[in-house]
Amino acid sequence: MSDNGTNTEVTLRDKVIAAIKSVYDPEIPVDVYELGLIYEIQVYPINNVYIKMTLTSPACPSAEAIPSEVEQKVKMVEEVNDVEVEVTFDPPYTQEMMSEAARLELGFM
Repeated sequence: MSDNGTNTEVTLRDKVIAAIKSVYDPEIPVDVYELGLIYEIQVYPINNVYIKMTLTSPACPSAEAIPSEVEQKVKMVEEVNDVEVEVTFDPPYTQEMMSEAARLELGFM
């Protein structure tokens, strides 16, 4: 039975990631997942989701809006019961955290 739970978790995790990928930093044309702002995603057996994320800088003008939007988009995933988003600046964000696709989009490669 543990395999079924794992498969369900992976499927729900994929849906959570898809929801996160619909959130963009208003100043950058790349979603927050590809930007590397998402450090950790935990999906618990009761379908609660914990997300640890960062921002491009502590002085980010969207410091309240982006984490709030991530939370709201993930809450819209049908199977999700509850969402907790924690913002951290440890480790500090660097451009190396971006996916290759994000670096290409922004002309860093």
